[in-house]
Amino acid sequence: MALPDPNSGLVLDHVVLRLNGARLLEIDCRIAPGSILTIMGESGSGKSSLLDFVAGFLRPDFRAEGRVILDGCDLTLLPAQDRHIGLMFQAPLLFPHMSVVQNLMFALPAGIKGREERRRLAEQALEDVGLAGFGPRDPATLSGGQQTRVALMRTLLAEPKALLLDEPFSSLDRSRRADVRALVFDLARKKGLPVLLVTHDEEDAAAAGGDVHRLDGE
Repeated sequence: MALPDPNSGLVLDHVVLRLNGARLLEIDCRIAPGSILTIMGESGSGKSSLLDFVAGFLRPDFRAEGRVILDGCDLTLLPAQDRHIGLMFQAPLLFPHMSVVQNLMFALPAGIKGREERRRLAEQALEDVGLAGFGPRDPATLSGGQQTRVALMRTLLAEPKALLLDEPFSSLDRSRRADVRALVFDLARKKGLPVLLVTHDEEDAAAAGGDVHRLDGE
């Protein structure tokens, strides 16, 4: 696959993952800005390890081939902190020693100066996801769906250039799952982020609306 033009999204260029010499997966694709690629497969098929490779966290016992290219920039050898990729996991992983608004303020880029401006942006993010007034709350007092919404906004406030989703909706009950899923996908599309989603849920894949890459013949 040729090197893409800038702003063309996330490219997985002939990526192959191996563990103990055995090939786990092979993928070669481009995820355009604002679109979602869903990865589905059985446990142990390498789905989450693919996200780790893209984000720069692949464990040393794995071997990887190929390149990760984002908006024309080869990220493959860059450290994780320089890749500008946002991640959401099954557990929201909010900082328990910080209030909700402090969690969001922590994520804002260092270039945004002034405590009041940072607080204003964090409070606006809460309002955007229907959590106005929740800033002083302890994250432990929030429902699962509320925590996931806060985690989403914390990820987006860091201004990522791509978004990786590792089963982020699986801990939610069915009624909340559809709402939060729609919110995540809608915000990612509005921000023009290429999204790589790992899930076991066919409804997640259908709601994402993009291509589906199935591993192990699933």
